[in-house]
Formats: sequence, C-alpha cells, structure tokens
Amino acid sequence: MSTYILALMIGVVAGLRAMTAPAAVSIGAAAGWLPVANSWAAFMGFRFTPYFFGLLALVEYVTDQLPRTPSRKVPQQFGARIVSGGFSGAVIGTAQGSPVGGAIAGAVGAVIGTLGGYEARKRLAAMIGKDLPVALLEDLVAILLALWVVSS
Repeated sequence: MSTYILALMIGVVAGLRAMTAPAAVSIGAAAGWLPVANSWAAFMGFRFTPYFFGLLALVEYVTDQLPRTPSRKVPQQFGARIVSGGFSGAVIGTAQGSPVGGAIAGAVGAVIGTLGGYEARKRLAAMIGKDLPVALLEDLVAILLALWVVSS
C-alpha cells in the first residue's frame, strides 16, 4: 500500500484520538514493522517508547469520557491532532524514505479524522441517545485502524 495512504490513515487516527497514532507508530517501530532504526525517528523504536505513548493514549481514552473535556475542534485540541498526525505520518514516511510527504499526508488525515470523527460521533450519539457507546466505538475504530496501518 502507498506510503502516503498509510500516512494519511494514521493521520485520521490522530484526528480520532491524538495519542493513539504515535502509540501505534512506536509499537510498529519497536516491533520492526517500521524500519526507522537509522533515522531521526529511531527513538520511536526504543524499548520504552511504546509504553510512554501507550500511557498517554490511555489517559486520553479516560479524559475523553469526562463531561468537561473540550471539543476536539477547539484550537488547542485541533492543533494537537494535526501535530500528532503530522509527526506520526512523518515516521511512516521515514520508513519509506519520504518523511516530508508523510508528514503532510498525516496532517491532512488528522484534519479529516478530527472533523469527520466529530460529525460521525455527534450524529451516532444523537441517533442512539447516548454518547458513551459511540465514544467507546470510536476508541475501538482508532485502535484497530492504527494497528492495521502500522502492520501494513
């Protein structure tokens, strides 16, 4: 599959859950699925990097359920998702020799994931009358998509 499509998809993951994308990329690098050992992104494959990003992802899953958590569309949240998507896309791009293209595709994917995820969650929650099941489904989609991308 094309590096740019994979980078775009990891960006979509970042749009859904900002910390899931770097967590998945670090797992992929540590597992050897993303060959970044002799690059700027080598630290993503270090032994403890997946634990660090995994912990951040877990914190995000919990805080996403809190009633006072701001919308993903506020500038700070939106910006963090774009940075996360761009960074994660750059790591995927680096594995294939195109970090800048990967970063751009990842950032674009993050915008798509942020806006699309917001609309999908809002509409599904309105249909069933509860947000929690939809939020948990969104978590699951982000995790599975991220793992599929980094294992591809």
